[in-house]
Amino acid sequence: MSDQYTQQDPTTQYPQPQYPEQDQMSEHPGAEQEMQPKPDHGEETYRGSGRLTGKKAIITGGDSGIGKAVALAFAREGADVLISYLSEEEEGADAQEAAQFVEEAGRKAVKVPGDITDEAVCNSIVSRAVEEFGQIDILVNNAAHQMTVNGIADVSTELLDRTFKTNIYAMFWLSKAAIPHMRPGGSIINTCSIQAYQPSPTLLPYSSTKGAIITFTKGLAMEVIQYGLRANSVAPGPVWTPIIPASMPGETVSQFGGTNPMGRPAQPAELAPAYVFLASQESSYVNGETLGVTGGMPLP
Repeated sequence: MSDQYTQQDPTTQYPQPQYPEQDQMSEHPGAEQEMQPKPDHGEETYRGSGRLTGKKAIITGGDSGIGKAVALAFAREGADVLISYLSEEEEGADAQEAAQFVEEAGRKAVKVPGDITDEAVCNSIVSRAVEEFGQIDILVNNAAHQMTVNGIADVSTELLDRTFKTNIYAMFWLSKAAIPHMRPGGSIINTCSIQAYQPSPTLLPYSSTKGAIITFTKGLAMEVIQYGLRANSVAPGPVWTPIIPASMPGETVSQFGGTNPMGRPAQPAELAPAYVFLASQESSYVNGETLGVTGGMPLP
């Protein structure tokens, strides 16, 4: 079985569209079990090498998509992981699987359900991590809300509030709570998006928050370096995660990522190494940067 070190043609490494039509728009934030093809989180392919041995991490949205792949990779690199996830997810099935990946790697997994649009929930996530781990070394602000709209006239105040509170307010709250508990050498990693640079009118609330995340990260990096901490962001291009069928109509999902230079969307497993790099001491002189993992879509 090949792993992330095995040389492969990236254009044919994973399935290309056309995918079967699938619509989970009534089931936000979506379920991986219903996706075709099923996303790859590195279950059979990610090989760790001890790059995060002894570290303690918080990952929001760690139950699915990029967050789940990062949780798996962090654990196989030697980190204990707190998985924050939206409690509306039915029975926490995705979160349970993510925790299983962590435990199978011999690391401690802590599952914390809750809606991070509530500041109290964000504070409780950090408190739980300190209680369980005694320290925090890595904070991955990854959870996001996204819905497709027809244009600005279609953007309700409710959608705007939910998107900004999930995607940007929570980053402020979580970072503010976590920083006092982070040891020198710690790392904050925020998930932004190619949408920050190439915004789609149909994703206007979402893309607006992703632009804000880049600015937030740059400013935060300048502050936290005085504590020996770093803050960076990862800008994915199209990624095959549950938020796609949960926020886009079926015909759009079936062609998702097809116009990318790679001819396909990324799989979550392809994002995880970027987070491992930014969390590790290998990136000790990287601060306030945005690392693009876009399949060839250019960042400015």
